[in-house]
Amino acid sequence: MSASIPPGVTPSMAQYFEIKQTHPDCLLFFQMGDFYELFFEDAVHAAAALDIALTKRGKHLGEDIAMCGVPLHAATNYLLTLIRKGFRVAVCDQVEDPAEAKKRGSKAVVRRDVTRVVTPGTLTEETLLDARRHNYLAAWAEIRGDGALAWADVSTGDLAVAPLARTGLGPMLARVAPREVLILDKVDELADPLGDQIEEAGAVATPLSAASFDSASAEARLCKLFRVQSLDGFGAFARAELSALGALADYLELTQKGRLPMLKPPVRESAGGVMRIDAATRRNLELTRAMAGGRDGSLISAVDRTLTGAGARLLETRLSAPLTDTGAISARHDMVQHLVEDRELRDQIRADLKAVPEIERALSRLVLDRGGPRDLAAVRSGLAGAAGLAQVLSEIAGLPDLLSEAAHDLSGHDDLVDLLDTALVAEPPLLARDGGFIANGYDADLDEARTLRDEGRSVIAGMQADYAQTADIQALKIKHNNVLGYFIEVTALHAQKMMSAPLNETFIHRQTLANAVRFTTVALSELETKIVNAGARALEIEKRIFGELRAAILERQAQVSQTARALAAIDVSAANAELAVEDRWVRPWVDPSRAFQITGGRHPVVEQALKRQGQSFVANDCDLSSEQAGAAPIWLLTGPNMAGKSTFLRQNALIAILAQAGFFVPAETAHIGIVDQLFSRVGAADDLARGRSTFMVEMVETAAILNQAGRGALVILDEIGRGTATWDGLSIAWATLEHLHQANQCRGLFATHYHELTGLCEQLEQLRPATVAVREWDGEVIFLHEVRPGAADRSYGVQVARLAGLPQAVVDRARDVLERLEAGAREGSGATAALAQDLPLFSAHVPQQMSAASKPSQADDRLRQVRPDELTPRQALDLVYELVSLLPDDRT
Repeated sequence: MSASIPPGVTPSMAQYFEIKQTHPDCLLFFQMGDFYELFFEDAVHAAAALDIALTKRGKHLGEDIAMCGVPLHAATNYLLTLIRKGFRVAVCDQVEDPAEAKKRGSKAVVRRDVTRVVTPGTLTEETLLDARRHNYLAAWAEIRGDGALAWADVSTGDLAVAPLARTGLGPMLARVAPREVLILDKVDELADPLGDQIEEAGAVATPLSAASFDSASAEARLCKLFRVQSLDGFGAFARAELSALGALADYLELTQKGRLPMLKPPVRESAGGVMRIDAATRRNLELTRAMAGGRDGSLISAVDRTLTGAGARLLETRLSAPLTDTGAISARHDMVQHLVEDRELRDQIRADLKAVPEIERALSRLVLDRGGPRDLAAVRSGLAGAAGLAQVLSEIAGLPDLLSEAAHDLSGHDDLVDLLDTALVAEPPLLARDGGFIANGYDADLDEARTLRDEGRSVIAGMQADYAQTADIQALKIKHNNVLGYFIEVTALHAQKMMSAPLNETFIHRQTLANAVRFTTVALSELETKIVNAGARALEIEKRIFGELRAAILERQAQVSQTARALAAIDVSAANAELAVEDRWVRPWVDPSRAFQITGGRHPVVEQALKRQGQSFVANDCDLSSEQAGAAPIWLLTGPNMAGKSTFLRQNALIAILAQAGFFVPAETAHIGIVDQLFSRVGAADDLARGRSTFMVEMVETAAILNQAGRGALVILDEIGRGTATWDGLSIAWATLEHLHQANQCRGLFATHYHELTGLCEQLEQLRPATVAVREWDGEVIFLHEVRPGAADRSYGVQVARLAGLPQAVVDRARDVLERLEAGAREGSGATAALAQDLPLFSAHVPQQMSAASKPSQADDRLRQVRPDELTPRQALDLVYELVSLLPDDRT
């Protein structure tokens, strides 16, 4: 599309071109009456994305103009679909009443302007958001080698910033999980890796000009945003941090068209304040999202007992960023401990929280002037629920510090609650334009307008009765037609009386007919005007009152927001306490040591899945405390597939996360020395989009661990080296284990099928062997899921293959090959070459077995003659001996 408006277009289309030129990277929702319409390429893209009809309207430069549209009242749902498919949408509304436009001339065009640019990171509508997840917009800035990431949730006002090296950007993006990331609009050697990291985090990258990231102007921009003279009251920020925060503020001003959201003062996150967990580890451990996609099967789905959306979002934030400050961790545990021990208080809190609606997001919509009557009602009900909860907590002595602070933040809104309760109906409509949300009796003018609107006939009837009595004419009637409107009519017999004093001072003659005479009065004319305009007047009064109530809330937005945060914190702690009681979780002991001692640990997700099936989970101990006698910081875990090695690895990592996030943990006892880094390499997956095989992905993730893990880290590694040739894989696993022990010196669990590695336990002082116990019974392998000291003697792979359903012929052939390979290894002969000469695979072995299996044995024939119900115990015993004697020699 050309930069200038093409000649010969209609005024409306000229207006469209002018607005579209200012938003070339967006789909333009152009309001035309009751529809948003899209034209040209926008229409083609939107019709395909929304699966709606693509039509045409008029011509441009001799070509048909493609067009599609969506109804104004249903636009929100279409916006959600477009945003999820990666589009940005500029919403262009009519900002002028069409009647006003006509006053400028019959061909005047209604004024339109973009009122908002909708992007993935700037959503606020309830229907566009997941109530239980944050919707973050992030900005990455880098100045002279120093980096920073700032992130904000426009729907709640949360704002944070953290100094960050570029190497830490990936893990931070994985933790924050933003929907949109603002980056500097320039192409250099760093652009592609940055784009990959953003894409891997599930976000879209939005480039901005260098002016948006200017750190010098950022400070002034932020001062304007927070209405302060200086940012000193919020803390000291580096230039990169100011740059990232300034880019956020600039982008919000651009997309919200001057209606800046309610942002809380920025929280600066210090380096090392939370456990560092990289993207691969989060994915492997399925913290907030299962490997199969979605929330089901993840850790958060197993532990979330919250009752409010704000509580669920806070729980996810805590689970994604476990603390490393033992004092803060202990304070969270104290709060949960109190609610575990006081069941009555916990039940009361959870009962009250069920009635608390979403406050934070309602408040944000009101700040952006996108709120409706239900947002007012949400604030009212939320603050009323908070006041009730504050009263309950005020009667409890000895509250822990965090609970006492939260209780203090719940109260102090009585006057605002009374105002909203008096003004609003119990169940208001969604939109202010629908009216009917202000309670009767709140405003006298509104009551009068509603009465005239809803009861106009009865008001007229009352006036008619008054006039009939005044004139002493019972035949006097008040009627209505489209020409005169309301009028008073009497018969010709009474006309002279009406036009004589003193009645002629009240009744004004309007029309004389053959059999009747019509009059009016000043009061009747005024009443008519009021009745005709009553509906519109009532709606205008309600809109005015809505604005007054909104202003009353915004005057206290900081206090309301603080109350919302307190409710969320109480919800999370009560939910954790409920979980601890339900599933027998215990308070962990967390300190700055290198201890890692868990007794009776359980995997929270697997345990719940087994419970639903009526089965119990086999608990296991884990002691990586180097200070303890007989313990070692690294365990070498062996055992067959399906025995539970991966479950054991994951459960200990999850217990560390839960403990440092402030949760109780699924164990009998747990002593956790602070884990400042957590690394996991479990499972196998390729990355074909980047040209990486399964083995390459495994090596990349392993390299990241070995290059970054320090003494305070916890590392869990599973099956390192299995993606390549046996001796290559064994060598890599061997060297990796040695490096963890000698160089990283961290705590770790190393699971493997390479039994040769157990020899290292005699050479490496801090390495201990452990195995998952199994038992063989009658040719079957039974998994005990019990971790014991020692090493496994074999992998039981053939038995597991049989359990998986491989054909019996394949299983038997595999067993035969395995025995011959093992014998060859012991004798040093070329068993592999000999086996290759024994092909084809099914030439001799399978048919022989199949024919043997198909021929009935003597024992089979004898069994068919038995009548079990007729046997005495002695006869049954004799039968067993007889059957044994009939078995072929190779089966006895």
